[in-house]
Amino acid sequence: MKPAEIESTSFAIIDSEVPEPRPFQGEEWLVVRRMIHTSADFELLSLVRFHPEAVRRGMEALSKGCLIVADTEMARVGMTRNRLDRLGCAVDCYINLPEVTEKARKDGTTRAASAVDYALPRLTGSICVVGNAPTSLFRILHWMKEGRCSPALIVGIPVGFVNAAESKEALMMQNETPYVTIQGRKGGSSLAAAVVNQMAEIALGEKSRQ
Repeated sequence: MKPAEIESTSFAIIDSEVPEPRPFQGEEWLVVRRMIHTSADFELLSLVRFHPEAVRRGMEALSKGCLIVADTEMARVGMTRNRLDRLGCAVDCYINLPEVTEKARKDGTTRAASAVDYALPRLTGSICVVGNAPTSLFRILHWMKEGRCSPALIVGIPVGFVNAAESKEALMMQNETPYVTIQGRKGGSSLAAAVVNQMAEIALGEKSRQ
């Protein structure tokens, strides 16, 4: 089977195993379906949470060629360059920059949080993708509360046992910025990348119809 055929067959299997009425409809279902395709985890049907404006705002930002800021290299490389290049979007991750590492050491914090501080001037209008580091998500929320940044969308789904669930609860408690998240401990860079990949796919489809 060719790669495209494998993907389409996988989506058809997921569609058949989640019959109507589904817990998500329209473009939200397309996003969740790709997340299930990435993880083979149907429990996501009860755990994924969307801000009402999440998909629309994400697609608008992508269509305008926004910057995407990832918390880890794993998330960055998981986002398909072919799609994003066609939309004019750049994807950056700052966690391995020497100045970020040095600031984290001096401040006694994580590199993920330090990377958010470094990225702060670029975060307004961007898509923030957090698949691994709760400290990154907490730091974004801190600067939002301080009025220092206003992302177009936060894909906030850090995975783990220490502050992952808590950081996502904090994300859902604010209504200022649209978000996609997963309630509880589940998440990860591949799932975070999958959300952006599907939104980019939808945005490209709309662009081709214009």
